[in-house]
Amino acid sequence: MKISKIPKKMKWLFWSYDISSLDLKKDKHYIITQTLNYGVWEDVQWLFGVYIEKEIIKVIKTPGRGLWFEKVLNFWITIFNICLPKDVYNKALFRLDPRK
Repeated sequence: MKISKIPKKMKWLFWSYDISSLDLKKDKHYIITQTLNYGVWEDVQWLFGVYIEKEIIKVIKTPGRGLWFEKVLNFWITIFNICLPKDVYNKALFRLDPRK
């Protein structure tokens, strides 16, 4: 990993944090999830320049509960040919109505 910090132009992806406090190693799961969920093409390109594909795939395979938009998660599991167990997939989805 050659890049040491998140570019200021990506600040909007991490609205809950001061980006200077995010650590590319320790906060990898959060950074990858937020960028894949909300980022534009330039942000995704930056992400693939920082993390190896294997690390990104690992985050997609172990999605955080309620953090993913359904269409976004579907896109990335299709791109990387990942098969998530149904319960893991359902728990990963962001839902306004938790009963669904």
